[in-house]
Amino acid sequence: MYAILDIETTGGQFNEEGITEIAIYKFDGHDIVDQFSSLVNPEIPIQPFVVKLTGINNAMLRSAPKFYEVAKRIIEITTDCVLVAHNASFDYRILRTEFRRLGYDFTIKTLCTVELSQKLLPEQPSHSLGKLVRALGIPMADRHRASGDAMATVKLFQLLLEKDVEKTIVKALIKTEIEKGIAPKLLDIVQSMPSTTGVYYIHNDKGNLIYIGKSRNIKKRINQHFTGKSNKCKKIQTEVFTVTYEETGSELIALLKESQEIKVNKPILNRAQRKSIFQLALYTEMDKNGYLNLKIQKYDGRKKEITSFSSLQEAKNTLFKITAAYHLCQKLTGLYDTKKECFQYGIKECDGACIGKITAEDYNQRIYRFLKDNEFETQNMILIDKGRKSSERSAVLIENGIYKGYAFYDLNYQITNPEILKNILVPMQNNRDAKNIIQNHVRKSKTIKVIHF
Repeated sequence: MYAILDIETTGGQFNEEGITEIAIYKFDGHDIVDQFSSLVNPEIPIQPFVVKLTGINNAMLRSAPKFYEVAKRIIEITTDCVLVAHNASFDYRILRTEFRRLGYDFTIKTLCTVELSQKLLPEQPSHSLGKLVRALGIPMADRHRASGDAMATVKLFQLLLEKDVEKTIVKALIKTEIEKGIAPKLLDIVQSMPSTTGVYYIHNDKGNLIYIGKSRNIKKRINQHFTGKSNKCKKIQTEVFTVTYEETGSELIALLKESQEIKVNKPILNRAQRKSIFQLALYTEMDKNGYLNLKIQKYDGRKKEITSFSSLQEAKNTLFKITAAYHLCQKLTGLYDTKKECFQYGIKECDGACIGKITAEDYNQRIYRFLKDNEFETQNMILIDKGRKSSERSAVLIENGIYKGYAFYDLNYQITNPEILKNILVPMQNNRDAKNIIQNHVRKSKTIKVIHF
């Protein structure tokens, strides 16, 4: 758990400031599960420049509770949490000072979103909260008030969790749970999982990732791991300490995240998936009569592929559809093995390229049209799909055939321009697997909307 907070103070000399307002949101990595917000009577005057900055004045605080009256609630909401704040050292110092005045030693692990954003968003010119949330398109209300700034920090932290491909934030949290000896039972882990689409991360008792997977129903898949009889399932059952997850809503984004994060983190039980799952590819090949043939072959990095497949059945099914759509010959696409005319010619569904009834030049034009329609390298498009909740959509950006990354956005915003999308984009690696995942998913999906630009 994370306790994400913001504090407003009176200003003044170091360690003599008093708290005028505090807001804390208890955040489980996905949702806010508890919150506390209150004005606080600091029992000392507020500096004039702070009044102008926050709008909080001495008159507003006369009837507000004093710090000792809210101290118990602060301890309750932060217990067993990591304290998260924008410039955490300041907020933590102020809290410790107030508790010290009451004779209580307040200690807690902290995480600073300034430092995290500098590491995970190095391209941003400023890491101040106001400028950062504006640049990232995060809505913000009540700037320089504790509740508004704390809520903006929650949304910023959510984005930083998404951008943390190496999972350093989550691993650090799990290590604090290990130190406390919190070891949930397998049934408790299953019950805490959502029945939604996303990526899940299985950690051992050192906090290390041992397995990464994706599913359209995370709870169901984790239950299968915990009840399965395969060697992999047995190893997971023996070694699991906890499971974390990230909802994506979009199956495409789940596939892309899973592929990249396995390559980056190299979990021990994902050994087979570190290699490409796309072992077959579609190529063009000129035959001795000058006809361009489409051939399903084992992937060869020396040749330029049109698209790739994870199984022979998938490859053949796709090629049958291509053959029908572009009026190609099943013999010349390798789907009908014969030394004579193809079967389709006999039922008048092929116009005889297989026996020279139409010229190679005419036939090849159909192949060229197919190649042009399916050329990924020159594509500029945004793929719009479901988001993590009903009020949200997801977007995947491809520019000049290069996969740039993904983002989630509120339905109140219309993403039709790549420049708008780039501000909120989670950058991802462009590689052969990513390209093939995108091509395969667009080919099969009924939910994706494609915007060309």
